[in-house]
Amino acid sequence: MDYGGYSSGAVQLAVDLANTHYDDPQTLVDFLAAHRDWFATRTRLRLTPEERGAIAQLGRGVRAVVEAGEEAAVIDRLNDLLAGADVRPRMTNHDGTLHVHYSRGGASAVEQLTTTVAVGMALLVMDAGWTRLGLCAAEDCQDVFVDTSRNSSRRFCSETCASRAGVAAYRSRQRGASR
Repeated sequence: MDYGGYSSGAVQLAVDLANTHYDDPQTLVDFLAAHRDWFATRTRLRLTPEERGAIAQLGRGVRAVVEAGEEAAVIDRLNDLLAGADVRPRMTNHDGTLHVHYSRGGASAVEQLTTTVAVGMALLVMDAGWTRLGLCAAEDCQDVFVDTSRNSSRRFCSETCASRAGVAAYRSRQRGASR
C-alpha cells in the first residue's frame, strides 16, 4: 500500500508519538527534537508541565484510535482527536517545497502536533481504511504501526518482532515434539 502526501509523514509522527514514553519529560524532549522539522521555525519546544500533559493525552488518544477494534469506535476516537485540533489550512514553502500546513501560523507546539496528528490519521483512515492501523502481535511489544502490506496482513511492528515471535514459536514446537 502506498499512502503518500501529507498523511504518510503525519501518520508516522502519530505512530512515533504513540510509541514514545511521553510521560517521561526527557523522552518527550528527545521526541520533539527528533521531529523538529514538523514544527514552524520559531516554535518554542520547551514545554510547560501542562503542555507535556496535553501531548501525553494526545499520545494516549492516538493509541486509543488504534486499539478501537471496530470502525464506529475508530471514528468516535478520531473525532475526539479532531475536536482538539484547531484546523486552519494554509500554504507554505518554508522548506523549499510548496505544501499545506493544517495549523495556524504562530501556533504552539501542542497545537501544531495535535492538528498534524489528528488530520494525518483522519486522512489515512479515510483513504486506506481503519484496519491499516495495528498493534504489534509480539508478546513483549505493544507498539503501534501502519500496515503498508499489499494484502493488509501485517501483524508485527518490525522485522525484529516478527523474527523473535517466529523463533519463539519454533522453539515451542520443538519442545512439544521432544515430549
